[in-house]
Amino acid sequence: MASLKDLRDRIGSVKNTRKITSAMKMVAAAKLRRAQEQAEASRPYAERMERMLSDLAARSSSDLPLLAGTGQSETHMIILATADRGLCGGFNANLVKEARRMTQELQAAGKRVKLYCIGKKGAQALKREFGDLIIKQVADLDKPALSYDKASAIADDILTMFDDGAFDAATLIYAQFQSAISQIVTRQQLIPFAVEAEADAGAEAVEDDDSAYEFEPSEDVILAELLPRNVGVQVFKALLENAASEQGARMTAMDNATRNAGEMINQLTLLYNRSRQAAITKELIEIVSGAEAL
Repeated sequence: MASLKDLRDRIGSVKNTRKITSAMKMVAAAKLRRAQEQAEASRPYAERMERMLSDLAARSSSDLPLLAGTGQSETHMIILATADRGLCGGFNANLVKEARRMTQELQAAGKRVKLYCIGKKGAQALKREFGDLIIKQVADLDKPALSYDKASAIADDILTMFDDGAFDAATLIYAQFQSAISQIVTRQQLIPFAVEAEADAGAEAVEDDDSAYEFEPSEDVILAELLPRNVGVQVFKALLENAASEQGARMTAMDNATRNAGEMINQLTLLYNRSRQAAITKELIEIVSGAEAL
C-alpha cells in the first residue's frame, strides 16, 4: 500500500493537472466561439459557389481539365487537414483513420496515391506507414491567424501540381463542425470538380424548356475563371471548419479530463483518510498494548 506521503504527492499532482485542463478548457471555449462564427459565415458562400458552378457545368460542354479531368484516374492526391497540436480527443485520430482507409482503398484498386498534409499531426501519424507517399507538409497556418491568403497559397500549389501532371484527382479530407461534441469527417472531391446530380436534372429541365440562358462572357470563360478560385474557397472553408472542430473537440476533451481528475482526487482523498485513520488506530493499539504490558 502507498504511504501517506505518496498519497499526498499524488493528490497534489492530480490537482495541478486539473488546474491545467480546466484552463485549457476555458481557452478552447473562448476560441471556439470565434472559430464557429467564421466557419458558419463561410458556408453560404462556399456552398453557393459550388451550386452555381454545378449548374453552369451541367449546361456546358467545356473540356477544361478542372472540370473534365485529365482523362485518366491513375494518380490520386489526398489532401489531409489536421491540427498542429494534440489534446483534442479523437479529432486528429479520426481524420488520420479516414485518410488511411482511403489510401488503402485506392492502393487495393491499383491506384497511385500521394498525400498532401496540412497540419503537423496528420504528417506525424502517417509518416511511419506512408512516409514515402507524403509529398508536402504545411503547418502553423493559424499563426498569427488563419486567412484566405494562406488557403489560396495552398490552392495555388495544388493547382500548379495538377497543371504539371502530378495527379489526376484530388480529394480533401477535413472535419465539418456540427457542435462541440460532434464533428463529421468529410471527403470532398476538389479536382476534377464534381457536378451535383441536382444540377444535371436542372440542366435537362432547362433543355426541355423553351426558355434559354445567355451568358456574358461565355460559359467556358466563366468556368475557366471560377473553377481555380473555387479550389481556394473550398480549402479555406475546410480549414475554418477544421479550426472550429478542433477547438470544440479540445474543449470537450479537457472538460472530461477535468471531471475525471476531480473524481480521482475524491478517490485518493478517501484512500488517504482511510490510511491515515488506520495508522492512527494502529498507533493507539500499540500504546494501549504497551501500557498493559507494564
